[in-house]
Formats: sequence, structure tokens, C-alpha cells
Amino acid sequence: MKRVLVLEAKELSRVLERMAAEILEKVPDEKKLYFVGIQTRGVPLAHRLAHLVGQKTGSPAPVGALDITLYRDDVGPWRPAHRQPVLRATQLPKPVDGQVIVLVDDVLYTGRTIRAALDTLMDYGRPQVIRLAVLVDRGHRELPIAADVVGRLVPTSRLEDVQVRLSECDGEEGVWIVKEEDR
Repeated sequence: MKRVLVLEAKELSRVLERMAAEILEKVPDEKKLYFVGIQTRGVPLAHRLAHLVGQKTGSPAPVGALDITLYRDDVGPWRPAHRQPVLRATQLPKPVDGQVIVLVDDVLYTGRTIRAALDTLMDYGRPQVIRLAVLVDRGHRELPIAADVVGRLVPTSRLEDVQVRLSECDGEEGVWIVKEEDR
């Protein structure tokens, strides 16, 4: 397996700072700002972005965690790796109605995860608007979904994987492209 570093820890921090500034530029009323991270790595990213935005505005935005497992379209017997889905907690500290939701995920690929997240979120209420912030956009969309804020565009092939590793989840920090080497 070949692993190529795309973002080291220090670069990742700078990218998140830029993303936080961009989020503030695109949200006219930061009092309605509400970060919702998609389980798993979207949650710590949402916390980091909310913290950075709070440093700039002086008031912290709420942060929620969204589990989309039951809304995925790739769970079933045709996908052996997903036969036994792992459920995680959805925790929304306040209602989403009328809020400016910043939906946060680590990697945007086909768009199917985001579609599932939108379906899940809408079951909890009707936000004023939903914006999408992703750390990495790797392309290969299968659905008409685009991020409002992108940390890094990383062109990949479908044979490659993008690994986001965060200290909160993985004990290391960075973004890598991973490809099985031909034997």
C-alpha cells in the first residue's frame, strides 16, 4: 500500500482557519450559525470550525453530531462491508428550525453521504439554510451536490482512497492519498 501525504498537521490547521473565515463571509447572521458534523470525522472538524469562528465573533456556535447510518443507500446485502452497520449517536443540542446549519464532513466524494445527511437533518426540522463545508473534495460526484466551503481540492482516481486522520479519532493528524500498489 502506498500512502502519500497531502496535508500535514500544521497545513490542516491553516486550512481550517481559512475555512472558518470563509464560513463567516458567507453567513450574514452568525447568531443563527449552527455546526453539525457528520459522524465520525465530521464531528471533530465541526468542533474545530465552531471554535475558530467563535474566536472571531466572540460567541461560540452550537455544535451537533449527525449519524446518517440508517439513511445511507449503500447498506444492504449487496455491500458485504456494510451488512452490520455501526450506529453512532445523533446529538443536536438545540432545534435546527430556522438555523443556519453548516454541515461538516471530512471528504466529499460521490455525494451520497451528503444526500443521506440532508435527509437525516430534515427529519429533525427545517433549517433556514444549510451550507456544506468539507475538508477535502476529491471529485467523482454521482449526485448533483457541491460544497460551499472546501478546504482542499484533491483530484484522485477511483482506485485511490483519501484518508483523513484526526487526533481526536485516530491519534495522528493529516490527510493522505492511499493506493494499493500493483503487485
